[in-house]
Amino acid sequence: MTAATHSPLFPQVPAVPDSADAVLEGLDPEQREVATALRGPVCVLAGAGTGKTRAITHRIAYGVRSGILQPASVLAVTFTNRAAGEMRGRLRQLGAQGVQARTFHSAALRQLQYFWPKAVGGSLPRLVDRKIQLVADAAAGLGTRLDRGELRDVTGEIEWCKVTQTIPADYPYAAAKAGREAPRDPTEIAHLYAAYEDLKRDRALIDFEDVLLLTVAVLQDRQDIAEQVRAQYQHFVVDEYQDVSPLQQRLLDLWLGDRDDLCVVGDASQTIYSFTGATPDHLLDFRARHPGATVVKLVRDYRSTPQVVRLANGLLAQAHGRAADHRLELVSQRPSGPEPSYTEYTDEPAEAEGAARRIRELIDAGVPAAEIAVLFRTNSQSETYEQALADAGVPYQLRGAERFFDRPEVRKAGLALRGAARFGGNDSRLDDVVDLPSQVRAVLSGQGGWTIQPPAGSGAVRERWESLTALVNLAQDLAAARPEATLADFVAELDERAAAQHAPTVQGVTLASLHAAKGLEWDAVFLVGVAEGMLPITYARTDEQIEEERRLLYVGVTRARERLHVSWSLSRSPGGRHNRKPSRFLDGLRPGTTPTVGRGAGSVGGVERGIRGVDATAVPRRAQRTPARCRVCGRTLTDAGEMKLMRCEDCPSDMDEGLYERLREWRAVQAANSGQPDFCVFTDRTLMAIAENRPDSPAELSRIPGVLSRKLRSYGAEVLAICAGQELDGEIAVD
Repeated sequence: MTAATHSPLFPQVPAVPDSADAVLEGLDPEQREVATALRGPVCVLAGAGTGKTRAITHRIAYGVRSGILQPASVLAVTFTNRAAGEMRGRLRQLGAQGVQARTFHSAALRQLQYFWPKAVGGSLPRLVDRKIQLVADAAAGLGTRLDRGELRDVTGEIEWCKVTQTIPADYPYAAAKAGREAPRDPTEIAHLYAAYEDLKRDRALIDFEDVLLLTVAVLQDRQDIAEQVRAQYQHFVVDEYQDVSPLQQRLLDLWLGDRDDLCVVGDASQTIYSFTGATPDHLLDFRARHPGATVVKLVRDYRSTPQVVRLANGLLAQAHGRAADHRLELVSQRPSGPEPSYTEYTDEPAEAEGAARRIRELIDAGVPAAEIAVLFRTNSQSETYEQALADAGVPYQLRGAERFFDRPEVRKAGLALRGAARFGGNDSRLDDVVDLPSQVRAVLSGQGGWTIQPPAGSGAVRERWESLTALVNLAQDLAAARPEATLADFVAELDERAAAQHAPTVQGVTLASLHAAKGLEWDAVFLVGVAEGMLPITYARTDEQIEEERRLLYVGVTRARERLHVSWSLSRSPGGRHNRKPSRFLDGLRPGTTPTVGRGAGSVGGVERGIRGVDATAVPRRAQRTPARCRVCGRTLTDAGEMKLMRCEDCPSDMDEGLYERLREWRAVQAANSGQPDFCVFTDRTLMAIAENRPDSPAELSRIPGVLSRKLRSYGAEVLAICAGQELDGEIAVD
């Protein structure tokens, strides 16, 4: 499912900017700095809602449209297919087709599939869909019984080992050092991990993490392959850099080689996936590893009202640790809105009923259900809210469960629609329907069992109905955008969306865990269960674990655009002991509590220039290029000839005509003596640029496009002598 949005599924596509400079229009000063900082390395520290995706896509597009970046040489990587798809869509709208935007795993798998026959031989082993069954088989082989929860937890430990590059024998020590709560005895997990790897090898399978591990191995062992990849990709952009694991960082280092043409984007205050091996250290250490880096801080929040932003800033003001030292102080750019509400309930069912009642009121007041979310700490909290919403007659959708296009009812509906598109003339149900939405409703009513009215109650039946309704709504939106669309066009649209995992928006209130809500936003957000033992969670004991729980709440708060409702309950069930307390993270923030001493303001927006000259000799001339601008009117130049002149073709020239003629005469002599055409010495435009700039030193001459280092050595002294008005003695320079 996509992020909630006010626009329809098929919005009016904006016109492609007509020039490189037009790409920059509408960006705020800091976003513009990101877009024009095309010399690597660049680090963008972007707070929640500050338009980071806008900034980096405009950066790539500006680089491509200005001729500095070649589209095929750019690789933009992020962490979800949805984010990668959104990035590709934005780049197309900006006129930057051909740029690769992929997840780390997608990019690695593509390279692995291509190079495997050359590096290893044969075909790549099959990628296992669900490793949990393989873990179960490995446990059975060892005579170990794991219940469903343990099976899931052990699988998570194996995934953590692989992304942190921990081998089975080292797991007990590594887990203890990282402060991980092992679901079984660490030595037993190490044996399970080893058995899992053996079983995978015996069955000729690889898993999700192996894709990265094997790609790293190939690039490390085969210098020729590494050089081939580096020749293809010369400019890298990494989104959500705070979530990079050690293994992903190793792969990125191998892609880069000894270059630093890299732009990273992240926010240490949104690091919430450490249990998967993610660490903000790579983001926080970026300036230390790249002293010449440009650092841009985005703090203008375009998502949330000042009231929501004030709470978000207040949460981080009480934070501790390294990530807190680098926090950003958000500044809302939106009009004022309602203050966040704080509500205490006697028990969880009462809290769920209270949330459902308020949600019903919002919907009745005109707020779309898809613009409302209920966010909780653990998935186990979902059931109570599903029932409460169903009882209130509120449609809902679960996020973070099975992917939309993998749901059985969606797969079955797809087959029925495909059959109807091919053989609809023989289907009596389609005889009396003409428009696309009616055709889709007829097919889904017949074979899918869809009904106009939703079923009573909650659970699987209601969720199945919501899935099919999302397909009906998608057909309505497609027909509105393209009245001539046929059933075959609709099936093609579904296939394209399934390939990109771009699910249609289900018209219901979103129920999601705080982790699953990352990257999304809604008009109204209900943060529920914000109590001690849940936020922070009971098993968060170390200072760093507590701080990650605080960051998790911060992510939840910053999902809200206008309305934010925070609640907690005093007991789990009706009649239970009132032994719960509101989360410590709310102390000093909610009314009636004593303000705590804060850390003061966080970092403000702005730009920090790197220490230029550091490792400058290691940076290829290509990486030193910056956008060419007309020295007369200031417009970005994209035409190669204009870039040599450093001015627009129709802008007034201050060329020294006499100097230009002397240079042409000199060039004719050079060409005749070397037996090559005139342009092989210097092109007319290069000579014009020399005559306009009248350089008086090798450094000034080398800055003129077309004067490469070889030509500077061969002809530089004579060209400078001519520019100085000196007479040459007739000697011809020899290359």
